[in-house]
Amino acid sequence: MSEVFISGIVVFVLAAFVGLEVIAKVPPTLHTPLMSGANAISGITLVGAIIVAAATGGAGTGGTLATVLGFLAVTAATINVVGGFLVTDRMLEMFKKKPGRQP
Repeated sequence: MSEVFISGIVVFVLAAFVGLEVIAKVPPTLHTPLMSGANAISGITLVGAIIVAAATGGAGTGGTLATVLGFLAVTAATINVVGGFLVTDRMLEMFKKKPGRQP
């Protein structure tokens, strides 16, 4: 294995560990605002995935593997964005006043 590949794996594992530790310490009251921010970042990821999938879709510019990976990136980013917005909308519905109830 090359040194670049090994260092990439090490960075990935460390980033996953640090991300897990940071997210685990977030209080429940901050989950909705953080999810809205994450949806914005996922939207940017989705645009990037579409650009990469379109760029690798041409003949002789990356082959089938790049096209499949681009499609999977678009699919995963779309699921993440839609799911995040559905969860955020559901959480915000909990704060709306219900008809017939007095504060």
